[in-house]
Amino acid sequence: MLEDEIDYDEVLRVYRSDPYGYVDICASHTGQVRFHVKLGDKVEGTTGKWHHIPGTKLCVLTRERNNKPILSTSNGVVSFIRDDLEGQFVEAGEKVLTIKHPLKKREIIEQILRKVLLPFVAPERAKYFFAMEIQARIEKFGQRSVSVKPGDELFTMSLMKRDTPVYYQGTPGIIHSVYFQPGVSLEQGEPLVGICPPEKLPLIEKIITRVKAEWE
Repeated sequence: MLEDEIDYDEVLRVYRSDPYGYVDICASHTGQVRFHVKLGDKVEGTTGKWHHIPGTKLCVLTRERNNKPILSTSNGVVSFIRDDLEGQFVEAGEKVLTIKHPLKKREIIEQILRKVLLPFVAPERAKYFFAMEIQARIEKFGQRSVSVKPGDELFTMSLMKRDTPVYYQGTPGIIHSVYFQPGVSLEQGEPLVGICPPEKLPLIEKIITRVKAEWE
């Protein structure tokens, strides 16, 4: 996307008319579902200095007498719930409820930037970590000072207790945005990072400045 392709006024109007994100919660595996919330309930995401306080328990999936709670990762309100499924068996991946989450300015900027940055996506459903050299450079210089080019070992993919290096393939640039949490399972095709080529940096900075200035 180029600068002259962005209608800032229209983008901001859309977010002002509906300043929410909608987080769909899906069954992580097959099981019998029991809800712990109802439509309109307020929920909290993970909190605490070390993210040690779990979010609101949304529902519990039971399979072979094993109960697995599904916890909220976002704060907001339950805006949709399949209460007709109460006590029923659901398939893995079936949507069971939606959380309407009030977007912060930072989140709005990130959503706009996702349309501009170049995503590098998860090649498989697995857990991911930055490669050791990349992690060391991020800790020393900050992620937006770390450049990557094709062939660089960018991630370690952890799948079935086996670690596999993942090499970057794409346009050279800096790691501008990180979309994953290390060690948390990610679906195939979900973005891991957003890469910004050097020539797009002025556009990125202009978007950030514009949203910060105009979003009350």
